[in-house]
Amino acid sequence: MIVLGRKYKFTKFEKLRLRKKFNKRLIIKYSDRDPLEVLEELKILVAKTDAHLIVLNTKATVPDELIKYLTNLQFEKNIKLITIEQFMEKYLHKCYIPEDHTDLNYLQNIRPFNFFEYSIKRLIDFVGIFCLFIISSPIMLYVIKKIKQQSPGNLIFRQTRVGVRGKIFYCNKFRSMHENSHHDPYTRENDTRIFPFGNTMRKTRIDELPQMLNVLKGDMHLIGPRAEWNILVENYEKELPYYNERHLVRPGITGWAQVNYPYGASIEDTKQKLMYDLYYIKHYSLWLDIKIVWKTILVVLGKKGM
Repeated sequence: MIVLGRKYKFTKFEKLRLRKKFNKRLIIKYSDRDPLEVLEELKILVAKTDAHLIVLNTKATVPDELIKYLTNLQFEKNIKLITIEQFMEKYLHKCYIPEDHTDLNYLQNIRPFNFFEYSIKRLIDFVGIFCLFIISSPIMLYVIKKIKQQSPGNLIFRQTRVGVRGKIFYCNKFRSMHENSHHDPYTRENDTRIFPFGNTMRKTRIDELPQMLNVLKGDMHLIGPRAEWNILVENYEKELPYYNERHLVRPGITGWAQVNYPYGASIEDTKQKLMYDLYYIKHYSLWLDIKIVWKTILVVLGKKGM
């Protein structure tokens, strides 16, 4: 695979995934270079490697000579050309978001669920919650016991979260932090506010089981973008003007971003997770929900940590 340009910079996590898929990943820097020099470098790489894919990852103007050469490659070498936007959706299963906030093409096909899709979601919600409650009842009894032992106080932690169309609702979770802990909107790794079993709950996500009540009330779906605290959302919207797009649909207990991206609290982490959320909204299907459920089970069982 040859990547022409650096409009989007792949994360370390993505580089590992792409290495498994394509073995070699060759990047040609395009910006601030003579286009003819880029063309010569591209010709050398095509001749020396067996690349079958060229990713167009540049926002700079491309001269006619380079366009003609790239076009001919499709016929002469059977090399496929693909834009970075298409590449990310096909191979990384996330939507590209522009760095400069001027390109609105990423909004294409990002829309709320239609009536049929919403009906399927609610059917999954009720069937899923019924099964989840039966399976998790013994677990919840054990959780209650451990919270009382390690950090006496309220069992349930309720916090305002942002839902569909920006509606604020109270989200229920098993309390995983000591009561009266100092205020910090971000959870840190090795956070001292979290009691020992609270860490276990967070890693296995069983602290989110009380959100079944939110699903039954209609505040959430079983599967969807993560429900974020409204204080954090205000900060995210200042840094990421397009963040509100994820509120076109109801949030979920688990979701595509949660099972695909590791823990992170920075703005860049938030942007990466938003790319997965937008992909989920754009490409929603029953099969995608089934994949998310399966990946979530693997996370809970500790087979795949995210």
